[in-house]
Amino acid sequence: MRYRRLRIQDLLREEISLIIQRDLRDPGVGFVTILDVKVSEDLKIAKVMCSIYGSDEEKKKTLLALKRSRGYVKFLLGQRVKLKYIPDVNFVLDDVYEKALRIEEILKREADVRKG
Repeated sequence: MRYRRLRIQDLLREEISLIIQRDLRDPGVGFVTILDVKVSEDLKIAKVMCSIYGSDEEKKKTLLALKRSRGYVKFLLGQRVKLKYIPDVNFVLDDVYEKALRIEEILKREADVRKG
């Protein structure tokens, strides 16, 4: 079962990325990268982890636009993915890359201070 769920997560990540790139026409959707999709044990809920480029205001605007489009995304998934049940899609902002960049910047400054 675990292997099947991992395959479904990968498939959903790819398809949701394509839907956002090609099919969403909402002007509120900014630059979005789908990092990961976590599907519940019963395959009824898909938690879509996304990274959004831009200011805090742009991130909020984009996340709201994504949340508004949940039904449309699920509809398109139903047309493209051969699953018995299409999970509900929940978009969640994941700022792991920003945190990693901040850590890298801090480490670089520390190395410069030690050289200095």
